[in-house]
Amino acid sequence: MSAQITQTTSFIGGRHVPSLLTYANIDPATGGHLGDIARAGADEVDRAVQMAAKAQQEWKRSSPEHRSRLLIATAAVITANRDDLARIESEDTGKPLTQAYADVDVCARYFEFYGHTIESYYGHAIPLAEDMHVYTRREPFGVTGHIVAWNYPLQLIGRAAATSLATGNCAVAKPADETPRSTVRLAELIHSVGFPAGAFNVVTGLGAEAGAALSAHPGVAHLGFVGSTQTGSAIAHAAAERVVPTVLELGGKSANIVFPDADVDAAIPSLVRSIIQNAGQTCSAGSRLIVHRDIHAEVIEKMAAALSQVTIGYGLDDPMLGPLISGRQHERVAGFLAEVGAGSAGAGQVVTGGTRPDGLADDLAEGAFITPTIVDSVSPQSRIAQEEVFGPVVVTLPFGDDDEAVALANGTEYGLVTALWTQNLSRAHRLAAEVDAGQIFVNTYGAGGGVELPFGGFKKSGYGREKSIEALDEYTQTKTVAIKL
Repeated sequence: MSAQITQTTSFIGGRHVPSLLTYANIDPATGGHLGDIARAGADEVDRAVQMAAKAQQEWKRSSPEHRSRLLIATAAVITANRDDLARIESEDTGKPLTQAYADVDVCARYFEFYGHTIESYYGHAIPLAEDMHVYTRREPFGVTGHIVAWNYPLQLIGRAAATSLATGNCAVAKPADETPRSTVRLAELIHSVGFPAGAFNVVTGLGAEAGAALSAHPGVAHLGFVGSTQTGSAIAHAAAERVVPTVLELGGKSANIVFPDADVDAAIPSLVRSIIQNAGQTCSAGSRLIVHRDIHAEVIEKMAAALSQVTIGYGLDDPMLGPLISGRQHERVAGFLAEVGAGSAGAGQVVTGGTRPDGLADDLAEGAFITPTIVDSVSPQSRIAQEEVFGPVVVTLPFGDDDEAVALANGTEYGLVTALWTQNLSRAHRLAAEVDAGQIFVNTYGAGGGVELPFGGFKKSGYGREKSIEALDEYTQTKTVAIKL
């Protein structure tokens, strides 16, 4: 939708659908008002699912070539509207403009990638016997539902929508309460290139209302969710009651493990980016820094120096670090930091950061800003070392040998991303097999990784894989056909 429309509405069946009830879209940098958001509920969800089901009857019969052309056309119109989408994303999330542009580019890349790969996605012939012809077909589920988090709105819904549409499904998305605008704009763009009306629908509103209605709707045949482990568990329960498959990308407490032979100076920029990108509000943020005792002091000193140079401000001014998503999230991060240095063993100490930044413009005084923070000497079992803070806060944990490093890395209920910093490739291969995480990086930190890389977690970080060709398997079901010759 355009900037002139004051109410961000649901987009159903190719049309904007306003609501009588609305709530305010709050600018996280200023606390000001960005406009109203339609507070849709079960009726709008039902209408969206019906429209998606109707569109899917046509769409499931479309050829891979036709789907490919429309997906690639969508990538082109996303790129053509790059400036507008990046501005919306930066305003809603608070993230620096450079990061918002990157999110738009990745969103376009999803449509381009799946537009190209869907034409090479086949079933298989199975050589069972000479007088039997057996083959498999990959078929769509029907209507897929998508409930995503507020940290990467365009990226998260882009990868879900592109995969769903590429495989012949139609979709209903419920964006996060705080960040619906770019998803509605994406729905407009998808519709504009010639997808059937209702192929991709967006229902705006609150998670407890619209999100709950979508996860429980009997017409939704497949659910995808990105967000907290607690909410993901509730959605999985709702899906299980209807025997509906789900893909869950949940929390993380990801680690950078720095060994004594690491090139520390080369590592520091990645260590910093892994915790300040998107203000640390990333499921794959490098929020634990596990460092060998021999270089612990050096790494902490260099990290603190680098973090002290991080610029902070309004996202559209393109600093290195913007605000947290909301005042509520700021209170959550501050709550974790209030426990640091509380007098108990292992409570840790703040090396740098942990406060509101000085020198911000007057209009940012009510913004949800916090300086990037290092907390040293924490117990591995402390809350700040175990739970997602979802802010620019990294805790440090020293280790003495490889076994201890692996034990610390695996010592949480999460398993999303881990990075190994070492020049010893034998160690890198060995520990990559021992660490419980869905992605392992060596001498780099790719956060969620590229579009081409399977992404998903172990343990309570979720299940299923998004991104890459593997995601096509998640959004289709196998049908086996056996013919007696």
